[in-house]
Amino acid sequence: MVIQPEIQGVVARTAHPYGCQQAVQQQIDYVQSVAPITQGPLRVLILGASSGFGLASRIALTFGGAQAETLGVSYERGPSDKGIGSAGWYNNIFFKQAAEQQGYLAKNIVGDAFSDEVRQHVAKTIRDEFGGHVDLVIYSLATGIRPDPETGKVWRSCLKTVGENFFGYSVDLEKDKLVPAELTAANDEEIFATTKVMGGEDWQQWINFLLAENLLAPKAKTLAYSYIGPESTYPIYHHGTLGIAKQHLHQTAIAINQQLAQMINGQANVVVCKALVTKASVFIPTFSPYILALFKVMKQMGNHEGCIEQMQRLFAQKIYSAADTATKQHNDSDEQSDLALIRMDDWELKPEVQLQVNKLMAEMNADNFRQVGDYAGYKSAFLALNGFGLPSVDYTQAVDIEELSKLTP
Repeated sequence: MVIQPEIQGVVARTAHPYGCQQAVQQQIDYVQSVAPITQGPLRVLILGASSGFGLASRIALTFGGAQAETLGVSYERGPSDKGIGSAGWYNNIFFKQAAEQQGYLAKNIVGDAFSDEVRQHVAKTIRDEFGGHVDLVIYSLATGIRPDPETGKVWRSCLKTVGENFFGYSVDLEKDKLVPAELTAANDEEIFATTKVMGGEDWQQWINFLLAENLLAPKAKTLAYSYIGPESTYPIYHHGTLGIAKQHLHQTAIAINQQLAQMINGQANVVVCKALVTKASVFIPTFSPYILALFKVMKQMGNHEGCIEQMQRLFAQKIYSAADTATKQHNDSDEQSDLALIRMDDWELKPEVQLQVNKLMAEMNADNFRQVGDYAGYKSAFLALNGFGLPSVDYTQAVDIEELSKLTP
């Protein structure tokens, strides 16, 4: 069949397998063309490895100089009578193929990272194929639902404000329009559930499990990814349900850091990333106009980064560098504490960048958003997440679904 992009609102209903392959290869080509990671980890566990920052981390650590062996966990679907399968399914397959062609160990576990079954599978794989230990654990799960394996209870996150409603605009990628949107205020139960899903509790449980099973090497590190943003987006994100969950994640990092320091001389950090187009970020109501403006400004200034540029810079210049500049102190009066965060949003939050972004956002409306912001770049990044819009792929050629079904992560 010939596969074309099908978008419903901000959801891609199709993915192009060979477009995903090319997108993975483009990221590999990038990290091999820039300054390498010279003191990286040998063995890495990535929880949430199939897309966005998780996939970019995996590519950077394998092909960007560190030559790491990687174990990726993700919850994806393959081809079936219901559809072609998810982009992450093919990202896993083609990353593994590329890694193995270069002689690197790459294993994928497809399943629910919240389940005991997957944790036991991870433990067995680390013991059997990764020498019994990993040096780095990356927590990059992005989901709206978290089941409790012991009770069966399911928590569902929500994208809402706290206190008052917020009115703005969101991009409709299906219709290529900027449409009115409202973020309603969450109640206490919704705030609690969002923190359960997107806070630090599961990250802590994973670290507890890995320590109990003696699967972390001496001086092992762990990272989780987060976002804070400028004050102009605080009502949408930092002071909303997402922000409260991320603050819980930040506090969890402090607890895990103390735990690892005492037990294995290890370290835990939260990496605060730049606002980017990911499968998670496109769902945040009223957030897209900010990203449109940010992309326009940072591209004009020459300091725009996508996921792969961010992750290569993170590992080569911040965490695994001779300068040891990883831990940055961030003082947020709302959180009432100094938190050890690695700031990859440093270029985004430059005053000169935010000044221009605010000007563009003040001008932007439903009629001119394509010209004022970088809508073309925004949609291109979204399509690329699902294997579309890659210049080296012939999208008129039929894809053999039967052959694809023979490929497994």
